Amino acid sequence: MLFFQSFVCSPCNRCFISRDMMQRKGQRNRATVRLTASVIHHGRALSDPANVVGILGGDYSLIFAKKLIDHERELPFVLCMEPALVNQLLSLQKGSLHCLSGEPEEVCIDDHWLIVEKLRRKRVILEKCGVCCIVMPCHLLQCWHDEIEEGCSVPFIHMGESVAEELKEAKMRPIEAGSALTIGLLATSNLLVTRMYQQKLENEGFEVLIPDTNTLKHIVIPAVQALSQKDFVGATNLLRISPHILLVRAVNRVVLASDEFRELLPSDDPLWRKCIDPMDALAFSTVKYAQSVERRIK
Repeated sequence: MLFFQSFVCSPCNRCFISRDMMQRKGQRNRATVRLTASVIHHGRALSDPANVVGILGGDYSLIFAKKLIDHERELPFVLCMEPALVNQLLSLQKGSLHCLSGEPEEVCIDDHWLIVEKLRRKRVILEKCGVCCIVMPCHLLQCWHDEIEEGCSVPFIHMGESVAEELKEAKMRPIEAGSALTIGLLATSNLLVTRMYQQKLENEGFEVLIPDTNTLKHIVIPAVQALSQKDFVGATNLLRISPHILLVRAVNRVVLASDEFRELLPSDDPLWRKCIDPMDALAFSTVKYAQSVERRIK
């Protein structure tokens, strides 16, 4: 039987959600994530849905929800979470190490249609609740964004497009005169993720630079393996090298399409000044859209 948890922000109730699943993934346990929330029945329309955001996906949806709560306006949201999805994505991400090292890509995408069908059904739940838009804060799931979005009645904000929009608004100039505006891209989960972000950035006119095979084999893959073995110091040291390899090649920014970086690098780390976290870009786009809806209604 499938199990869902749906939440909508409320100023009077607090919901504590255990994050012990993080330990099963070999990552540091963040203990609990505190969400201002009250439980609603699945598919029940909200009484005042004006700027309510629908959040869809696995356990990283909780981190994204907290970003909305931490925003100065504390946007209301509905979170439709599929706990079983965590194990399926974990299985795909384990296979991604083979993909990154050049083995057949099919090992990474065997179960993707099962995931797409599950998330389509959850998306419909959010639509019935009356949300103004839907987001899916997961790098790998963005690869199937179009399939999951098909038939959606509200805007379904894409994380890759949010990153491209943030870079465009930064109005950067090429580091080397006469060269193209170049963006570094570092993904640790899947070749599909790399291709997805690369396509979105190139569609907006950016030149994209990705790590070479030696960097993947000798730095990125060992870093992910160290993290899975709970060697956080070793993983951090290796992962910190990866963006620098791209930065010394005259890229303006590095897109860290990697949950591992979010796990290991503190938010005040100087490295973030030259990098972009796609989840932050998605949060910015979401807040911007929800506020525009609120203004139109007023």
